[in-house]
Amino acid sequence: MKSEVFNQSRCAVLRAANLYYMEGCSQKEIAQRLAVSVPTVSRLLKRAKEEGLISFVIPSPYRECLALEQQLREAYGLEEAIVVPPEAGDDGPLAVKRAVALEGARYIQRVIRPSDILGVAWGGTMYELIQYLNPCQRTEATFVTLHGNISCCSSKFEVNTLVRRIAMAFGGRQYALDAPGLLASPEQLAELRRQRDIAHIFSLFEQITISASGIGSLFPRPTSPLSHLPYLSEEEYAGLAKHRPYGDLMLRFFDRNGAECESELAARTLAIDMKSYRNIPHKLIVASGAEKAHTLQAALRSSLADVLVADYALALALTRLDGAYPDVDAGAD
Repeated sequence: MKSEVFNQSRCAVLRAANLYYMEGCSQKEIAQRLAVSVPTVSRLLKRAKEEGLISFVIPSPYRECLALEQQLREAYGLEEAIVVPPEAGDDGPLAVKRAVALEGARYIQRVIRPSDILGVAWGGTMYELIQYLNPCQRTEATFVTLHGNISCCSSKFEVNTLVRRIAMAFGGRQYALDAPGLLASPEQLAELRRQRDIAHIFSLFEQITISASGIGSLFPRPTSPLSHLPYLSEEEYAGLAKHRPYGDLMLRFFDRNGAECESELAARTLAIDMKSYRNIPHKLIVASGAEKAHTLQAALRSSLADVLVADYALALALTRLDGAYPDVDAGAD
């Protein structure tokens, strides 16, 4: 007797596949309707795939986003890369920013645990991200600002406002640096850091397990808010420009190698230092806009992020650089 006699018929395979994939029946329901066991249904569905009776197709651009995610993970050793499809932002840059902020919020809510200490940076992207947090998902984690205040920006983007709101959304504890992000002198910064409350926050910096930040771009042209807000004086900005900054992260300016610019600003900045930041196990950067590709490349090459959420245009621009390393003489304007 031929072995085919003992196999389930192709008709049974097709019926099982149709019931499962088209009609949404459970394997238990299918087993009852076909008068077979649940393990047999599982084998029928497996056979349907193996024999090409069914196929699965991920349409473009979703398929392209998955390919970009893999490229970014492999190129920069990322723990995770999330690329948001282009149609999510058809209504303009703000819609794109909100789309990546939504995915950033989903990532945080997926991974955060009560034992975590999450560091928060300032900015419009972080503001949008916090809007999407589900207040029903309570996690009594600890939240801390990564740097001091920027009085010249909108109060809703201020880091103290953001850390208060994210702590409220999760029902966790909050700690904030209630002082300017840029001090008048290194001596003033040192004196401030000796204060008990601020010293405690700096001790928390060494215990942060997750950080969340946007990224400011200064190359090939300055689009970072810090380049047009009155955060720096003209003289300070001119001095910084000599060091060819590519971007800013947590009020720290970095060059094409992802190293902090050796300007005098570094010694006056009230923020987590780059060494402590690099030691954070899960560093999340949420960014949008293809113009940030060179800045993001510099940051990723220097391991300033473990997790990246980016829109399709930025991810594509970043992968197309593929080893491109602009001449340092090009500089920022």
